[in-house]
Amino acid sequence: MTTISQPNIPINIYRFCFKTDSRPRLPDFPGSAWRGAFGHALKKTVCVVRNQACNQCMLKNACAYSIVFETPPPTNTEKMRKYTAAPHPFVLQFPVIAGQASTSYSLDVILFGHGQRYFPYIVHAFKLAGQHGIGGRQQVFNLERVDEINQRGEAETIFEDGALNPLKPPEKIVIPLMPQQIKITFHTQLRLKQDNKNLGAPGFNFGTFFNILLRRISMISYFYTDSPLETDFAALTAKARTVQFSSQQLDWYDWTRYSSRQQTEIIMGGVMGFVELSMQDLEDFWPYLWLGQWTHLGKGTSMGMGAYQIEMTSLSNT
Repeated sequence: MTTISQPNIPINIYRFCFKTDSRPRLPDFPGSAWRGAFGHALKKTVCVVRNQACNQCMLKNACAYSIVFETPPPTNTEKMRKYTAAPHPFVLQFPVIAGQASTSYSLDVILFGHGQRYFPYIVHAFKLAGQHGIGGRQQVFNLERVDEINQRGEAETIFEDGALNPLKPPEKIVIPLMPQQIKITFHTQLRLKQDNKNLGAPGFNFGTFFNILLRRISMISYFYTDSPLETDFAALTAKARTVQFSSQQLDWYDWTRYSSRQQTEIIMGGVMGFVELSMQDLEDFWPYLWLGQWTHLGKGTSMGMGAYQIEMTSLSNT
């Protein structure tokens, strides 16, 4: 098999810490509400051309809103020239923090590589979004501070009382030694397509899962890093089709979100649960699987869908 290079997507993880007057009253999956409010506030903050679609605006490749939220491919791009949008430079995650007060609320924004350039706009937009109210009840969330979280889980406050400290450069994700076996738990709906159909629990397979992950990591590295992924895509894709999960326990979960842009409700859904995978002879896949915990994959990644976590296990534990 052709030598495979390791993917490299440096990231920054920022935790936005809010206070509310009462216990947060948001849906079980709040990603859509937060993403919509954030996008609305970001456009209100930076857009200088009103009442014009972003794809028709001459500023679309220079505007923070367009780049972060609409994300058109650059005019000189060699990839995705037939697509109207590139991957967004961020995803949302919703951590469960033990001991957090009932009137406290936190969400994480993961920025990929060059996406950090727009961080001050993102902070201001989330502050405005919280003040304007989130969810159907328009509950107010006041931004208290923003912490940067390193890969060891340590937090350092970088924004508080209106002051933004100097930012650290994006940090390369450290790939640990590959274990004998892993358990991949999907914490939010994973919505994948195979043959233009939603991939449900019965037909869920490693080949489709990995190929979509590989494509996403390749696109993110191309648009947001200085080191586009150079690897043997055909060899990886072919080998992925031969890999089988050791076991899987997945179910399909639907949910409905309201799209303010389309002025209609959209039915979304995907699989949740877990799969287990023996890693014997799968060294080529390991860096991508580990990195995917930060990139997510599938539909709706920017609102937190397609999030998973890897637990390292050994064959003796199965």
